[in-house]
Amino acid sequence: MTGRFFAAVFVVFAVLLLAAGAARAQSDAAPRTAWGAPDLQGVWDFRSLTPMQRPEEYAAGEVLTAEEAAAFSQEVIASRSRDSETSDRAARAAQGDIIPYNDFWFDEGTSVTRDRPSLIVDPPDGRLPAYTAAKRRELDELARARRGVSSHEPTPGGFVEDLGPGGLQVRCILGFNSGPPMEPSGYNTNVQLFQTEDHVVLLTEMVHDARIVPLDERPTLPAALRQWRGDSRGYWDGDALVVETTNFLRETNFLQDEAGRHLKLTERFTRADADTLLYRVTVDDPTTWVRPWTYEVPMQRNPHPLYEYACHEGNYGLYNILSGAP
Repeated sequence: MTGRFFAAVFVVFAVLLLAAGAARAQSDAAPRTAWGAPDLQGVWDFRSLTPMQRPEEYAAGEVLTAEEAAAFSQEVIASRSRDSETSDRAARAAQGDIIPYNDFWFDEGTSVTRDRPSLIVDPPDGRLPAYTAAKRRELDELARARRGVSSHEPTPGGFVEDLGPGGLQVRCILGFNSGPPMEPSGYNTNVQLFQTEDHVVLLTEMVHDARIVPLDERPTLPAALRQWRGDSRGYWDGDALVVETTNFLRETNFLQDEAGRHLKLTERFTRADADTLLYRVTVDDPTTWVRPWTYEVPMQRNPHPLYEYACHEGNYGLYNILSGAP
């Protein structure tokens, strides 16, 4: 009887251990929607001081030390203000470029992402791949044509076709960080995700744009129906939401319009934990770069609601701007 008693106690103990393990695994797993998909909904903040490319002075290090990260953050904060005598923005302002903000207006964060010196994770050196020869010639010619022209002005003679590297954001056609793809920059670095069983909506704070992504395997739009933000289709790869976007109209406002209509984006959204949504983007434009490249941003949960960004509200000068067009 004693043996049977201890056997029964052992079985009960084992069952309790298994139940505790299952409960712990459930609590550690990403939350799920009512239909069983990973729950990515909420407002996510993607600000970061980390630059897209690794600065050359950090070429030897994959990860910064705590001291390097703190110093690097201070360097970036100082360099972005037009009030700093050593910032490149101050130098550009001295040459006549429009630099409207000092540090008071920026909301880029106060620290680097994961103590990395770049958002780019591939290539391993954290640097953008080389331009194609044709793209290099195009950029050189554009620099020549725009010599002495600020980033918010169209290229001389190109008011309609060439709005300049800041033209899409100045005219509220595309937000400067809202994508696709999204990238940390300046301010308004928030996105809200909504989910149904067959759609995901990405509502960006900048320019208040809602990108509706079907998940039902419908075909992409015909190539003739190109759009400023491209044509997005999504699917689940395990617990990762994958969104592929093609069919861009022309320049995309990403990296100052460097990518164009041949761009293909692959965005991956993975719930790392309750407060972190990992955003990983592969950029593939064979007419701009010699190879695809990838960057990564850990988005943080924002408990506050998203407010409307009415880009041209109260802009009474817009009528005069448009009336002055040829």
